[in-house]
Amino acid sequence: MSPTSSPCQCPILMVPQVVRTSSSSGDLALDFQGLPSPFLRCPSQRLLDRVVRRYAEVADAGSIFMDHFTDRDKLRLLYTLAVNPHPIMLQIFPGAEGWPLPKYLGSCGRFLVSTSTSPLQEFYAAPPDQAADLAYQFLGLLESLRSNDLNYFFYFTHVDAGMFGIFNNGQLFIRDASALGVIDKQEGNQAAARAGDSKDIFSCLVSGCQAQLPSCDSIPEKQSLVLACAQVLPRLLHGKFPSPVQQEIDAALARCGEATRPDPDILGAASWLKDILRPLRTCDPRFAYRYPDCKYNDKF
Repeated sequence: MSPTSSPCQCPILMVPQVVRTSSSSGDLALDFQGLPSPFLRCPSQRLLDRVVRRYAEVADAGSIFMDHFTDRDKLRLLYTLAVNPHPIMLQIFPGAEGWPLPKYLGSCGRFLVSTSTSPLQEFYAAPPDQAADLAYQFLGLLESLRSNDLNYFFYFTHVDAGMFGIFNNGQLFIRDASALGVIDKQEGNQAAARAGDSKDIFSCLVSGCQAQLPSCDSIPEKQSLVLACAQVLPRLLHGKFPSPVQQEIDAALARCGEATRPDPDILGAASWLKDILRPLRTCDPRFAYRYPDCKYNDKF
């Protein structure tokens, strides 16, 4: 199904009509606030505008007017965000704009169609140069999520190798974005400030209306790096290189994965690890995403 085609007429969960809806993203703020999805745990008006205007499952997707954004469309959007925000992430942060996500092709009910990738765990036995390339990409991916031109800070609530995949050209992407949170560094958590203690029906059904979440300001920049260095990268890089290179890699991983260290220490360890991995990568057609550019430019 094409992102620009008419929305699929599939049965969705019949949710109570007490969910307040409106055609403007501003009026949807209270509905979004408190959804169990980490994606909208800390919404800003700018992020909500992006969600509403780029939501593909409506007749006038991309229009600033959203004239055909019906109550059914709003309920479908809220339900998708509550159950699994992954397809919404693919639509509002598309790979065509440089985000590390696969292309969204369409959805119907609980089914999602996107471009295919091979899961990262299939590469645990990869040769050293490929393992170094994937780990280097992984660190670069997390860096782009932490610091980008749009001033959105993306963080993972948990990670495992199945959440990441590799295209046929060797490029690493996020295969499952359902555990990815977003904080707007440009506007801050404006919607949350307006919403106050208001709760929507989804948060009440899932976690109870009395549940209190930690402040969005308490999420550190190091969070995704610590998870990756402790849970994913060690299995990818274990025992792949001769000493003393392997010892340096293990030391950098240990420092990067130590959650008690302050942010600058973790970021510094990740940078150190990238410096170790860079010369271990090779330039050949297996890495089509950067070949033959890597023959002429050290950047690749």
